[in-house]
This record gives sequence, structure tokens and C-alpha cells, in this order.
Amino acid sequence: MKKLLVASAVALFGLGNAQTTPGPIAKGTTYVSGTVRYSSIEDNNSDTKVDDFEIVPTVGYFVAPNLAIGAGLGYASRSVKETDTNSYDKYTRSAFVVEPFVRKYWTLGDKLYFFGQLSVPMEFGTEKAEENFNNSTTSDKVKYNAVGVSIKPGLDYFLNKNWTIEATIGEFGYNTSKYDVDGAKNVNNFNFGLNLTNVGIGVKYVFSK
Repeated sequence: MKKLLVASAVALFGLGNAQTTPGPIAKGTTYVSGTVRYSSIEDNNSDTKVDDFEIVPTVGYFVAPNLAIGAGLGYASRSVKETDTNSYDKYTRSAFVVEPFVRKYWTLGDKLYFFGQLSVPMEFGTEKAEENFNNSTTSDKVKYNAVGVSIKPGLDYFLNKNWTIEATIGEFGYNTSKYDVDGAKNVNNFNFGLNLTNVGIGVKYVFSK
């Protein structure tokens, strides 16, 4: 029987002069946002536990009406531990995250906007594999770099002049990882689709001039 505990939060805070009536978001608007996410999954059948953590503050600036550029800087980690009677295997990954992006908004209706975001996520980190048997531990550590391209669609709704709700649904993307090991091949991943199980919800506070 699987035991799943997922706690996920996305906190977004905006700063600028966005309108509360239909129309373009003005050039010169600046916003600050951030993502904080944590999940923990336990599988009692295989005695496995997986922990994921990510925190990425983001700053964006509207260089033209409804067109913003920006970047996120943060940290991400993952831990996978499988336990047996006299042993355990543990894998950990930690990385510095950089994610420049371009975001375009389109007005749909009263206070409602659709947006598409193109980003280039990058990671610079380490992976460590650890094996313990009868209290004897061996480990191996390697550095890696990862870069990708991601497109995320979403909706942004202005509740009033200070509060908005933002949602992203799914992702279209590609990612490749390179390890600092002689002869190691790149690892490529593709992610395509609008998936209702991959929905991000955020609340943004806007400071009007």
C-alpha cells in the first residue's frame, strides 16, 4: 500500500502598475514571484521514500505591453532511499537553478488573461549514490549540468487591483543532462502535454502606483 504525502505551494508576489480592467499590462511593470514546492512519497511495499524540494524566486519586467522578460534563481534537491533488513541504497541530487524566461499575455475578458511562457531552465549540481550493507558504506559523487527548453500555458485572473490568481496547466519541454565523467553519455528527456495532474496554482499580490 502506498502512502503519499504531497505538500505543494506556489507563492507569487507582484509589483507594478497592472490594470484591473481589460487591456494590456503596461510597459514598465515589474513583478516578483517565487515557487516553493515540497513532496514526500513513501512506498511501504518496496520500503522506498522519495523527497523533493524546490525554491525558486523570480523577477520579471514588462519590456512592452503584455510582454515580460525575467529570470528565476534558486535551489532544487531530490532524495531517494530504499531500505532493506541489513542495508540501504540512497540517491541524492542537489542543484543551483537558473531559469531565464519570456512571457506573453493576451486579454481574454474582464480581468482575465491567457499567457504563454518560454523558459530555458538550467541546473548546476551534484548527484551522489550511497550504498550501506552491514554498516559498511560506499559512495560515489559526480557533478552534472542540465539545460532545457520549456513552454507553459496559463491563465491569470485579477480578483481586484491588488490580488490575482494564476494557473499553469501542463508543459511542453526538452531537457538534456551532461555528467562530469569520462565516456558518460548525455541523458535526454522530453515532456509534452496538457496534463490536469500537473497544474500549478499561484496567488499574486500587485502593488499599484
